[in-house]
Amino acid sequence: MAARRPKIGIALGAGSARGWAHIGVLQALKKSGIQPDVVAGTSIGSLVGAVYAGDRLDEMEQWVGSLTWRKVVGYFDLAFSSGLLKGSRLFNFLRGDFLNKSIEELTRPYAAVATDLESGREIWLRSGPVADAVRASIATPGLFTPWPSEDRLLVDGALVNPVPVSLARAMGAEFVIGVDLSSNLIGRYAGTTEGGRPPKGPSMVEIMTGSLNIMSVRITRSRLAGEPADVLIQPRLGHLGLLEYHRGAEAMKEGRAAAEIAYPHLRQALKDFI
Repeated sequence: MAARRPKIGIALGAGSARGWAHIGVLQALKKSGIQPDVVAGTSIGSLVGAVYAGDRLDEMEQWVGSLTWRKVVGYFDLAFSSGLLKGSRLFNFLRGDFLNKSIEELTRPYAAVATDLESGREIWLRSGPVADAVRASIATPGLFTPWPSEDRLLVDGALVNPVPVSLARAMGAEFVIGVDLSSNLIGRYAGTTEGGRPPKGPSMVEIMTGSLNIMSVRITRSRLAGEPADVLIQPRLGHLGLLEYHRGAEAMKEGRAAAEIAYPHLRQALKDFI
């Protein structure tokens, strides 16, 4: 009797512009003959995961590869209220091109993580319009305005579950591949020197980014310690900034490389599981 393949889930983590690495990871897995059955995503992982679950990943790769800094800025509509950006311009585009279905209509089971701003509870979005679920999950505090859902205001799922392994398991996944984008973010500015001289002090943006990186890494490590993935893929993305969405080609390349490095371990883990 042939061995039964376990139901494979993938948990795509948060990381803003670094999240384009998820495209490279999924492409490399597919090339190796591994296509997850269940998709869970947080923040940018919810966006790439939704596109993958709807079988539109190749089209997204082309779009991401075409992004320039000018194009990225063109998608950002300023709000200056409860967030710097409303996100309407970007999501109007995404609704029309990539997120124009309901979650129930996607090819693969899919869910996204968001955070209830008032209670701090983790919210799992498993039904309704895909675009609304992604918009809620991606609502980084201070950057995107919160997303209203029923009687709640929802913000970025990365605040509570940066790599949603627990959600993938709750959706029936027996074997979970986690993709963590925060593995080498800490220490990016520490100890640098210029020609032997003391380093110039970090800018306000660098301080804010570094602080967010520390918070992200600590939350991710804590959640993964309690809810480990069967295999964890960790692209090296510390050289990419949070908002450098125009560097998608670099991020995707790092994602492919990380998945290829992890593949022997992944293949053995699947064999041991069976």
